[in-house]
Amino acid sequence: MSELERLINELCPNGVEYVPIWQVTAWDKRFSNVENSKQKKIVKYHYFLASDTKSFINENGTIKILTTNQSNIYTTEEKVKKFISSGEVIAIPGGGNPIVQYYKGKFITADNRIATSLDKKLNVKFLYYCMQNKINEISSFYRGSGIKHPNMSKVLDLLIPLPPIEVQREIVRILDNFTELTTELTTELTTELDKRKKQYEYYRDTLLTFDDNVKCKTLGEIVNIVRGASPRPIRSFISENDNDVPWIKIGDVRIGDKYIIKTKEKITREGAAKSRYVKKGDFILSNSMSFGRPYILSIDGCIHDGWLAISGFENYYITDFLYYLISSNRVQEAMAQKASFGGAVQNLNSDIVKSLKLPIPPLSEQQRIVDILDRFDSLCNDITKGLPAEIEARKKQYEYYRDKLLSFKELKKCN
Repeated sequence: MSELERLINELCPNGVEYVPIWQVTAWDKRFSNVENSKQKKIVKYHYFLASDTKSFINENGTIKILTTNQSNIYTTEEKVKKFISSGEVIAIPGGGNPIVQYYKGKFITADNRIATSLDKKLNVKFLYYCMQNKINEISSFYRGSGIKHPNMSKVLDLLIPLPPIEVQREIVRILDNFTELTTELTTELTTELDKRKKQYEYYRDTLLTFDDNVKCKTLGEIVNIVRGASPRPIRSFISENDNDVPWIKIGDVRIGDKYIIKTKEKITREGAAKSRYVKKGDFILSNSMSFGRPYILSIDGCIHDGWLAISGFENYYITDFLYYLISSNRVQEAMAQKASFGGAVQNLNSDIVKSLKLPIPPLSEQQRIVDILDRFDSLCNDITKGLPAEIEARKKQYEYYRDKLLSFKELKKCN
C-alpha cells in the first residue's frame, strides 16, 4: 500500500468534499462580476501594467527585471523594491492566453489575477495542480474580440476536491516528482528532436544543391505570382453561410504546417469577386508574418493582401519538390536578403519572389528527392511517428496521471 493510499484510507475513506474555488482562496482584487460574499478577503500585491514591463521570476526564485522601450520604467532590483511581493501564490493572465502559474518567494507581477490560500485547509501548490487539470474549462471562460479576458465569476465557481491537508501534501509531492521526471525526459527528447531537425535541414539543403548541369530560371519566367486582395471593409463581407467562399488568413495556419485544409471564416460571393481567388494545389506565401513560408492549398478560397499566390508550375515542378525548395535555407535566406533594407526586413512582394533564380532538375530526380525528404520529414514532424509522438505521449501520460490523483469519490452530505 502506498503512502497516499494509506492516508486516504485513514483520513477520508468515505470520500472528500468538493468546494468552489472562491470558498478557499483570497485574490488580489475584487472582481466586478463576482458577488462580495464570494470574496471575503482581498490580498493586495504590487504590480506593473503588462504594457510597461516584462518582469518574471527566475526558476531559483530571484527577481529578474528586463528593460523595456519605456524610458521611465525601473530596470534594477534596487529601484523596484516597492513593487516586489513575496509569498506562495498562483496566477492566471488577466488577458491573453490562459495558463496557470505557481510562484513561491519574491515576485513581480503585471496584469495577472493572483490567488493564495484563504486558510490552512488548502495547499497552494495543490490548488495549482487542480487548476492546471481544469485548464480547458478555464480557457473556455476567456472572452473578447481582441485580447481575451477571463470571466472570473466562472473561474471562481469551479469545483475542486478538498481532501485533508496531509493528502494534499502527498499528492503535491508525487506530482512534483512526476513533473520533474517528465520535464527531464521531455527535455532529452526535445534536444534529440532538435538534432534530428538540424540533420534533416542539412540533408535537405544538400539534396537541393545542384551543379551547373542543372538549368536554372527565375520563378517569374515559369510560374504565375500574384498578390492577394482584400474587399473593404472586410467585416462587411464576412459570412456564416457554409456555401460561401473560404477566407484564408494567417491565423488559419501554424508554423510547421504544410497544407491549408480549412478556414475559420468565409466571405460572401460579392467579397470573393473583390479578392484573389486561389485553387487547391496552389502555393501561398505570407508576405509579412511567418515571412516567406510556403503553404500548399488543400482547398479553394480567397486570400487577402497579406499573401502571395504561386500557380502554373506543373510543367516544371512536382508540388512537393517546390515546397521543399522554397522551404530550404538557401531560398528563405535569399528572400530575406532581397526584402531587407537598412538592416530591417520589409514586406515580401511579388517582384522579389519572381526574381528568385531556382534550379529545375528533371521530374524523375525531383521525385527521388521528395521520397527521401518525405521519410525524413515524417520522422521529425509527424505527430504519429518518431520523437514528436514520444513527446506527446509523455505529456498525455502526465495529464492522465495528474487527473487520476486529483479525482476523488465525493463525500455525501447528510441532510
